[in-house]
Amino acid sequence: MSPWRMTRWERGGEPPGTDADNGPGEPTTGTEEPVRRHEALVSVRLGPSAPGSHLVEYLRHEPCAVDAWWIAADVDAVVRLSADSMTVLHRAVADLRRRAGVEVAVANYILRALDLTAPADPRTGKDAPAWAVSAA
Repeated sequence: MSPWRMTRWERGGEPPGTDADNGPGEPTTGTEEPVRRHEALVSVRLGPSAPGSHLVEYLRHEPCAVDAWWIAADVDAVVRLSADSMTVLHRAVADLRRRAGVEVAVANYILRALDLTAPADPRTGKDAPAWAVSAA
């Protein structure tokens, strides 16, 4: 189906008639392979004639919208979107631009989380990934 005409459950919601306990029609997830969620933080600036209530109402009905915050900066809000595939995530960002009265939307796609629980030894770089070690 074209991403322009996706139903709500194809954009990240549950299929109709399924429960959250892997009932019929719902894909089963194995313990060896975690479900990969694609996420983005979208900086939003509303158009001059778009009220903030219009954005809030749109986000309440958007199945990919997880969180949103009003921001005191060059942008009006930051929206966190989450989807099962990059195609659905791109579609959600495009819909935010087209339908929510947004003048500017800049998407920052999340690659992976940083591990902030185990600090690395600054002298040796032990326990730190190779890409996180200082070049000095």
